[in-house]
Amino acid sequence: MLVSDLEEAQRFLAQLGFCVTRSVVISGDEMDAYMGIEGLKADHVTLSVPDADPHEEVQLLRFHHPDAAPDPGSGRLDRFGFNHVCFRVPDLDATAAKLVEAGFTARNTPMVFHDRKLVFFNGPEGVVVELAQWL
Repeated sequence: MLVSDLEEAQRFLAQLGFCVTRSVVISGDEMDAYMGIEGLKADHVTLSVPDADPHEEVQLLRFHHPDAAPDPGSGRLDRFGFNHVCFRVPDLDATAAKLVEAGFTARNTPMVFHDRKLVFFNGPEGVVVELAQWL
């Protein structure tokens, strides 16, 4: 996930149990070729949930160069392509309360749909983050 505020994105993901496992600066010809971005220099932070099985990981990038452009479609669920990410949580009410207490905004009230309880949050850079608790 490309972010402008690395610390805020890490703070959001920490509420879901993610911890920083690696933090490096990426740059150079090999990374330019891999990413398809000439002159790339970025912070690359890997976060994971300790002891999760299967392994859960999120990678955050904050560009130093080139300048990144905001996605005008971020935060809209009525668009094609990647429109949200969903994380399974053991206790939706407790996790949602922790996010709200930390200053993050729920987009709706929790609902039960099929065999799970669901809620959407405004995540980093406007990415919609859904929380799901299987009942």
